[in-house]
Amino acid sequence: MTRRDAHPAFPLAADALSVAVPVLSARGLYVSLGATGVLRAVDLDLRAGRWTSIVGPNGAGKSTLLKALAGLLPLAGGEVRLLGEPLQRLPARTRARRLAWLGQNEGASDDLTVHDVAMLGRLPHQAWLAPPSAADHAAVERALRSTQAWDWRDRPLGQLSGGERQRVLLARALAVEAEVLLMDEPLANLDPPHQADWLAVVRALVAQGHTVVSVLHEISMALQADDVVVMAQGRLSHHGASGDATTHAALKEVFEHRIAIHAMDGQWVALPQAPLAPQAHPR
Repeated sequence: MTRRDAHPAFPLAADALSVAVPVLSARGLYVSLGATGVLRAVDLDLRAGRWTSIVGPNGAGKSTLLKALAGLLPLAGGEVRLLGEPLQRLPARTRARRLAWLGQNEGASDDLTVHDVAMLGRLPHQAWLAPPSAADHAAVERALRSTQAWDWRDRPLGQLSGGERQRVLLARALAVEAEVLLMDEPLANLDPPHQADWLAVVRALVAQGHTVVSVLHEISMALQADDVVVMAQGRLSHHGASGDATTHAALKEVFEHRIAIHAMDGQWVALPQAPLAPQAHPR
């Protein structure tokens, strides 16, 4: 399967494929909440056409890093660049076209129909007060079909379950058709079959040259990514390919050796591991 014919639902991110610089990068990134430093001197380069998962224990700074990369938080220091350009200097519409966001507990009016919610993802492509174009409608249909939400397109969002809402909000992000898609805990409320569907969507996006970055608690799912960023105490502890032994060692270390990573059916799987029993002291 070639990158160009991998999936017809997602247009090829041609600009991302032709860029030699990292599609998204951070240098000396500092973020503080009040007097507390949450991110400390984070340097990160993300290449185009790859899926990167950000993992780490609770409070490690994973979601803060993702929000900083999206330009959603003020920086105490450092810089984020999107396709080689300083993120904060890009016009808002340009940034919204190139970088799509799906956050935790994203909201939308319960009165809006599923179709209208997904159409919100097309706003960066529309002129002020202009009606949706044929291209907008086509993009929304592709996005809703890819998340198996097309059949509910006329239902109000308020009538959906948590998992169904999550699939609609994912469709809203997909409808942007941005070069870069950032997702914070996108598997929340999704049952295992729809987690598998999400994985298929991500792989299709990457096959078409898009770049995906996701914060995940599910370590086994995170290990399906091309690359893994391991966070610990607000710092980047490791960044490497998901199959590398050094990546596995970093994961075990940051989770205090409470997980074991095994190869199973051609995939890496993280399993919980009981703590070592305390050694008895000699009498």
